[in-house]
Amino acid sequence: MSEGSLHSGGHHHYYYDTHTNTYYLRTFGHNTMDAVPRIDHYRHTAADLGEKLLRPSLAELHDELDKEPFEDGYANGEEGAPAGDAAAAYTPDSKGVVKFGWIKGVLVRCMLNIWGVMLFIRLSWIVGQAGIGLSVLVIGMATVVTTITGLSTSAIATNGFVRGGGAYYLISRSLGPEFGGAIGLIFAFANAVAVAMYVVGFAETVVELLKENGTLMIDEMNDIRIIGAITVVILLGISIAGMEWEAKAQIVLLVILIIAIGDFVIGTFIPLDSKKPKGFFGYNADIFMENFGPDFRQEETFFSVFAIFFPAATGILAGANISGDLADPQSAIPKGTLLAILITTLVYVGIAVSVGSCVVRDATGNVNDTIVTELTNCTTAACKLNYDFSSCHSQAGPGCHYGLMNNFQVMSMVSGFAPLISAGIFSATLSSALASLVSAPKIFQALCKDSIYPGFQMFAKGYGKNNEPLRGYILTFLIALGFILIAELNVIAPIISNFFLASYALINFSVFHASLAKSPGWRPAFKYYNMWISLVGAILCCIVMFVINWWAALLTYVIVLGLYIYVTYKKPDVNWGSSTQALTYLNALQHSIRLSGVEDHVKNFRPQCLIMTGAPNARPALLHLVHAFTKNVGLMICGHVHMGPRRQAMKELSTDLAKYQRWLIKNKMKAFYAPVHAEDLRDGGQYLMQAAGLGRMRPNTLVVGFKKNWRQGDMRDVETYINLFHDAFDVQYGVVVIRLKEGLDISHLQGQDLLSSQEKSPCTKDVIVKVDYSKKSETDTSIAFAPSSSERTPTPRKDSKSSPLNLADQRLLDASSQFQKKQGKSNIDVWWLFDDGGLTLLIPYLITTKKKWKDCKIRVFIGGKINRIDHDRRAMATLLSKFRIDFSDIMVLGDINTKPKKENIAAFEEMIEPFRLHEDDKEQEVADKMKEDEPWRITDNELELYKTKTYRQIRLNELLKEHSSTANIIVMSLPVARKGAVSSALYMAWLEVLSKDLPPILLVRGNHQSVLTFYS
Repeated sequence: MSEGSLHSGGHHHYYYDTHTNTYYLRTFGHNTMDAVPRIDHYRHTAADLGEKLLRPSLAELHDELDKEPFEDGYANGEEGAPAGDAAAAYTPDSKGVVKFGWIKGVLVRCMLNIWGVMLFIRLSWIVGQAGIGLSVLVIGMATVVTTITGLSTSAIATNGFVRGGGAYYLISRSLGPEFGGAIGLIFAFANAVAVAMYVVGFAETVVELLKENGTLMIDEMNDIRIIGAITVVILLGISIAGMEWEAKAQIVLLVILIIAIGDFVIGTFIPLDSKKPKGFFGYNADIFMENFGPDFRQEETFFSVFAIFFPAATGILAGANISGDLADPQSAIPKGTLLAILITTLVYVGIAVSVGSCVVRDATGNVNDTIVTELTNCTTAACKLNYDFSSCHSQAGPGCHYGLMNNFQVMSMVSGFAPLISAGIFSATLSSALASLVSAPKIFQALCKDSIYPGFQMFAKGYGKNNEPLRGYILTFLIALGFILIAELNVIAPIISNFFLASYALINFSVFHASLAKSPGWRPAFKYYNMWISLVGAILCCIVMFVINWWAALLTYVIVLGLYIYVTYKKPDVNWGSSTQALTYLNALQHSIRLSGVEDHVKNFRPQCLIMTGAPNARPALLHLVHAFTKNVGLMICGHVHMGPRRQAMKELSTDLAKYQRWLIKNKMKAFYAPVHAEDLRDGGQYLMQAAGLGRMRPNTLVVGFKKNWRQGDMRDVETYINLFHDAFDVQYGVVVIRLKEGLDISHLQGQDLLSSQEKSPCTKDVIVKVDYSKKSETDTSIAFAPSSSERTPTPRKDSKSSPLNLADQRLLDASSQFQKKQGKSNIDVWWLFDDGGLTLLIPYLITTKKKWKDCKIRVFIGGKINRIDHDRRAMATLLSKFRIDFSDIMVLGDINTKPKKENIAAFEEMIEPFRLHEDDKEQEVADKMKEDEPWRITDNELELYKTKTYRQIRLNELLKEHSSTANIIVMSLPVARKGAVSSALYMAWLEVLSKDLPPILLVRGNHQSVLTFYS
């Protein structure tokens, strides 16, 4: 029965149990190497929930059986290890690891953190100032900000597995290490200082009680410090005891808090006569109406009241901050956070309305202020209830200490049993302090594990089953203690609120950014979010920052920006697939498509170079010189043609692509690396010229190094090399040939020969010197491998097996780095003999715009007639000034066509002798056969035909030595040889004789279309 017959049974449906029916298993998935889809194939090796399994690589399924399959590679930046190693590296020890559900882990924490001390000692005052209507609006506005942030948090938390680190983890994995690193540090710090803020809030309440009973220890300030210090030590003890203890403490505190709120609610229904002088009359419509509108006093405004209330709404990230300790963060964070926001908001609104309905704004507390006779001018709600508190408003009066406006302890006064409210205040402050004391080290530990700030590496270490960050706890404790000893938190509180708000803003922005980037990886399981609402949320957070405290907002922005710039500059070596990467890609794609609809214009011409470098680190001089005129101007692609057995080359292609692109980035080369496999260099060059680039960003200039050893090598290689030029001209490319008299290729000095790494034995004898690029090397098996990706400039390393550098190699090594240095005050000589559209002039101009070359002056040499030298010079000066190209001198050479020296002609003839056909001395048939087999040979006829051109190249070399021997570089028109008419050997001989024994020379030939214009 075939595998397909299970699926093709017509209308009969057979249901197999995939676990028990071995027939089904054997038929599908067990008679093939192919793996069926499994979650374990998609894990990271360090995953907490099981080991990573490796699916068979494509090579294992696709390659021929008699050959060894590819080494397995990991796609798309996933980390990996063989299955056996994965199991060994990570075996989750589930015993003793505490993981919380959504109620204990998120809901309880968030509710405790949101219900702060504000609930008991500031909410009644806010109702007095703003009135019931505006108080509900204040609570509503704060809730809008926190709800939008809650939705955004839920969206990010359900977009993949969430590890420890809370807000830091969510932001860094969404927006990348720059934003994540900035927020992580200030968020951890804000949590640490928040511990101090809550503990001082607790200590102040204790000191108030001590003061009432007259039992102060020293004085108010020092008592706060003493009680605060003792409290934070106890909290540290609970935290270090472990998450389970801390969670139990949180539940006890929540119960106390809920009892305290219940105590207040019960109290509102029991109006006692003793409380009436203090302004509490029970629920009354008149009081509700009187308190509904605002009555701002002492220069308070709606926004100042909002600024005081808003910190009471923060704390929504308390659950997300311990994401690493949740059993299922993906479902717990959305459920717990949003439900906590809903419950706490309803409680805030309920208390605001009830306290505003039963307590008047001002009361004297004097039992004698009852009204006996009917007063005509008294219209307040208190008057209707037979109390006259009008003395509160009189200037002469002593002022009142009761009522919503004057007494922060209104809730204690209203409640059924006042000490329960004090217990509630203790519970609210201590629970928030405990939550912050746990959050800060967890966030900081996650930040340190990612190595974004190398100096903090020591805090990444965890201890025990739960990987507790003990070092982080101690650090948080010390920061908190430091701020407790200041005991003045009115300055610090707004900064903390701003730090929290900056985190909220970035969480909202993360969702907007990820949605905008349209990354296929952004698919949250939580669907109730909207990118535009998230953007509004982010903007609202920034506005609220300024409303609360403008200078603290500016300070927060400066700190975030400073940390962002620092992390961007440091470039941590992480790849989290952030939305910043996704948006960068999307922008590049959209701009590339938009660009392809734009016609080229001569004003916008840029030299876009395809350089035949081979391995980019093999010819650094070639790379740096071309980079001098393409950096931030045009495209630069390093072409590398892999020849040899296809299978081996394919393997090298994939490894080289990542390795050399990294090398280019590390060496600050703005270039792309493009490897291809081809039978020979010419085919590879054709593939690259036709296919490299994208849309309008395609190369238009081929750059090659001069083939220095052409006379010693196989002449078929010379034929291939010269045909590259012809192919480039065929596809309308310009051509640049670069020659250094010392040579360009330093691969033999790196122990990296052109042979593939597999074909050389580890104990290679022909290595002259090893070049030490860095202390760490990627491979230690063979010095024949390509150098590591971290290499910078080559420095020879003496070795017991390596002989010292000979003089030629030392010169080659020095020459290879000459364009990396600053070029002094010298000349760039431009021999613009033939008009190729202006590329010969544009390249030197672009070179002089770079910092290293800015002191160099351009000298222009042109051909002319002896009797018209002045006229030709003026004409060229006019042209250059119209092109707006600065030059220091123009020289007109009237003696280009003079016959060269006899010894130079003789030397040329001696050089080409081995490559001549000498057909006149042979029979016609033999000569024809020889020309067919060796098309590069120079015929007598050809030599005679191009005698003038040959003499010109020899003469030009004499003039170059005479005029330009001290130039930094020479840029000269490349002679063109007609395809099929001039043999490769003769053309190569022309280039050889023209450019020998000179400073670095660029032989340039544009494609004869204008690249310069003087029209605006």
